[in-house]
Amino acid sequence: MSTSKSSGSSRLGRDSAAQRLGIKLYAGEKAKTGMIIVRQRGTRYLPGINVKRGSDDTLYAGVDGTVRFATKLKKLFNGSQRQVRVVNVDAINL
Repeated sequence: MSTSKSSGSSRLGRDSAAQRLGIKLYAGEKAKTGMIIVRQRGTRYLPGINVKRGSDDTLYAGVDGTVRFATKLKKLFNGSQRQVRVVNVDAINL
């Protein structure tokens, strides 16, 4: 006697759903308050002016405006510097 069924008894074959990470709004696109700009794991992009960071490191627009990406030098704890990518939202003046 076999210890398992002869057909359809594979314990493999499971796959997790894709996380759908990445940039959702590109530079120059209009963003409304609360819209997701970047979905990320960790802080590949840092929040800048008028951008908020969620608990899962997702970046959201804080105000209505235009998305803008920039780079700047960030000083690290050991005194060295590295270049970081920053996401900003330029507010629309009504």
